[in-house]
Amino acid sequence: MRRICVIVADSMGIGYLPDADKYGDVGANTLGHICENYDLKIPVLESMGIGNIADLKGIKKVDKPIASFGKMSELSPGKDTITGHWEMMGTVLEHPFPVYERFPAVIIDEFEKRTGKKTIGNFAASGTEIIKDLGEEHLKTGALIVYTSADSVFQIAANEKIVTVPELYKICEIAREILTGEFSVGRVIARPFVGTNKDDFVRTANRKDFPVLPPENVLTILQKNNVETMAVGKIEDIFAGKGISKSSGHNKNNLHGLKNTLEFFKEKTPGFIFTNLVDFDMKYGHRNDFEGYAKAIEEMDTFLPKIIEEMDGDDILIITADHGCDPCFKGTDHTREYIPILVYSKEFSKCADLKVREGFIDISATILDYFGIKYSKGISLLKEI
Repeated sequence: MRRICVIVADSMGIGYLPDADKYGDVGANTLGHICENYDLKIPVLESMGIGNIADLKGIKKVDKPIASFGKMSELSPGKDTITGHWEMMGTVLEHPFPVYERFPAVIIDEFEKRTGKKTIGNFAASGTEIIKDLGEEHLKTGALIVYTSADSVFQIAANEKIVTVPELYKICEIAREILTGEFSVGRVIARPFVGTNKDDFVRTANRKDFPVLPPENVLTILQKNNVETMAVGKIEDIFAGKGISKSSGHNKNNLHGLKNTLEFFKEKTPGFIFTNLVDFDMKYGHRNDFEGYAKAIEEMDTFLPKIIEEMDGDDILIITADHGCDPCFKGTDHTREYIPILVYSKEFSKCADLKVREGFIDISATILDYFGIKYSKGISLLKEI
């Protein structure tokens, strides 16, 4: 009945990395700045030792944390979702995915030719702002809204009354086929929205990511070794469905994702549960909403006891992040930060200070070690806890 679960609080960084100057992120501290600006109440995470990882205003350091604690630096260049999640599963990138302010004409021309639709936009923008700015033109002309960001993404926004969700997904598949080689961005993202004018345009939950295909990783290795892999939220998108035995589908929100995680525990299926909670990043980090971010952390903290109660003795729960997105920092982009790591099990006889880990790949080593599978990358945390 052995199960190990990784919950990724998407973008909950805990202080800028030594190479943050290369990214313009010196001074970023997602969790630290939230604590400075909001009286955060997270008794469960506090008991696990999150306050022992770094100095966080209002969060106590505890003498006997119930979890092992530490933080991780990223080996791969970049600060995006795919890079972080892939490294957790054992893939360290040598080169970052390409990032664009505008996509070259060779890409846009081919995209318009193959989809039979004109495009508008083609610049870096906030997803909520660009539909306000260009949504009415889209409604009048049917032209697709194409935009990017500081991440390696090609995003396509369309009103669901003008372009159906299945049609938008097919359009994204065409874009994914075009964006290869030197133009191989990390993700093509469908961004459907609804509304009749700029005052009521709102994005729907029908977002879908079309990532580059991942190389062999922990998920595919587990499957080859007959270990069930269960995905919650956009994990299935991040890994293009590869190595996923069962998926709960997209989360309506973080709480829905936590409930789906709990349901996998209740099923009592041995294996690996991999959960992404994207609201931290998408709804709050990118929108500079530190209060919303803080309340989302408190919501997670309140729910965690339900998951812990459902855990069997030898189950392991890992809580971590994939990058930062400091809502109190300049701009609205991801930030190059350490990620926290908390490792909990009812069977642990002691809880260790895991200190600073060199690479997210220690998570991959831990998972494979847990299932008795040989690994060649990273250092298993089980050796310390």
